[in-house]
Amino acid sequence: MKKYIFLLFALLCANGLHAQHDFGDIDVEQLRKLQMAQMAITSLYVDSVDQKKMTEDAIRGILDKLDPHSSYSNAKETKKLTEPLDGNFEGIGVQFNMLEDTLVVIQTVRKGPSEKVGILSGDRIVSVDGLPIAGVKMSRDSIMTKLRGPKGTKVKLGIVRRGVKEMIYFIVTRDKIPLNTLDAYYMIEPGIGYIHLEQFGATTGKEMNDAIKALQKQGMQHLILDLQVNGGGYLGSAVEVANEFLKAGALVVYTEGRTQPKQVLTAAGGGLMQSGKVVVLVDEYTASAAEIVSGAIQDHDRGTIVGRRTFGKGLVQRPIPLPDGSMIRLTTAHYYTPSGRCIQKPYVKGQKDEYNQDLEQRYKHGELVCKDSIHLDSTKVYRTLEKKRIVYGGGGIMPDVFVPLDTTTYSKYYLALRRANIINEKSLKFIDNHRKEIKRQNPDLKKFMDTYEVPQTLIDEIIEAGKQKKIEAKDDKEMQKTLPDLHFTLKSLIIYDVWDRNEYFQFVNRRSDIVKKGLEIIKK
Repeated sequence: MKKYIFLLFALLCANGLHAQHDFGDIDVEQLRKLQMAQMAITSLYVDSVDQKKMTEDAIRGILDKLDPHSSYSNAKETKKLTEPLDGNFEGIGVQFNMLEDTLVVIQTVRKGPSEKVGILSGDRIVSVDGLPIAGVKMSRDSIMTKLRGPKGTKVKLGIVRRGVKEMIYFIVTRDKIPLNTLDAYYMIEPGIGYIHLEQFGATTGKEMNDAIKALQKQGMQHLILDLQVNGGGYLGSAVEVANEFLKAGALVVYTEGRTQPKQVLTAAGGGLMQSGKVVVLVDEYTASAAEIVSGAIQDHDRGTIVGRRTFGKGLVQRPIPLPDGSMIRLTTAHYYTPSGRCIQKPYVKGQKDEYNQDLEQRYKHGELVCKDSIHLDSTKVYRTLEKKRIVYGGGGIMPDVFVPLDTTTYSKYYLALRRANIINEKSLKFIDNHRKEIKRQNPDLKKFMDTYEVPQTLIDEIIEAGKQKKIEAKDDKEMQKTLPDLHFTLKSLIIYDVWDRNEYFQFVNRRSDIVKKGLEIIKK
């Protein structure tokens, strides 16, 4: 055995020396060392080892010592990560929620496979190809795996429907299901449109263009673009979105790295929002591609950035697919805004925990609630390209207009009810029992938003469920502070479930300080 191992070592050494010229910057001695270590462990270690896991652990260990965003994902994780950005997946086309341990259909995808065979909102899917998925404590991911599958494959679903005594069976032919990254657009006031982008995926550019066209037909002249909690996505999609606002040839972003030549990306021209006021809403969770759009609009003085300093994710990851479907995302360059600002916030290599606690530190230092607590880097001062306004680098995009995080909104009692998932659980049951009734009695959504009162019985159920878990308001004052928030949240959940995300944003934006500030700026 030893003779065999030493022979392999010799071959590796010989091959490594022979290939040294081809590897460029790679230290072949260190590469051989890794190969020898794995061979030795596999062949000589006292216990058997899982070679796949050992390799994955080694890759993760190496990447953990680099920047915070270089990462490894196995084949299953890679598929899960890329699906939301690719614009579609293959499945049966239902939006669902889990009510206790049963899958309840919230909505079917319009013209999708499930709608075509007659599956309805409120239906319970209790079996898939004869295997029960209700009452067996199956994870959400496991259920999704059973429902999804290659386009053209068939799946037999067992359905329990209110008012029907026996189980109904449907044969559904799986198909490509579109995944939209733009989840709300509407006229927020006469002449003013609102668009909410959840992330930047393969179809975002087209979705954005279609939404602007639709709003302009309704008389939109000015736009609020909401990028709050938008974690980014594809660079190309960010350039397509920025193109709607910038002139042909205008610099959107450039990237540069040690081994990567400078890449300049510019607007192609022909965007639909070349005139009119633009307000971009951002917060501490706005990152990556969303920061590229925000920085380009700010640097060209095309619009006003409103909110709080963005996350500061300005590292370019190059995906490196591996033979088994796994993937390394390796940082190869930095993003820079048109004025030359690096979006990436500071970090220390190998200290990911400290990096991940940055938002918590911002909160503790008061940056999220007080503009004066923000420490700007005086060594990284830049100017916008048109009006020559001062803007700062050093990490993230600093808004033109600061809107503090409201830390006094919710009582401790409300937060405890929400953390225990009581509000969500009770609202789901209520909606499930009254979905058709609510939709039938409220054909006018605006009237529903203005006048609907959440039943006291639902409020009482939530309070009682809280008591059973020893969650109670400390006094009547705290209860009175909690009730308006409870009513508002329950009403928003009903709208989200019975109607859709577009209508949900129309309602919750009525209460948003950052949206109100955006409207104020446009009207001014």
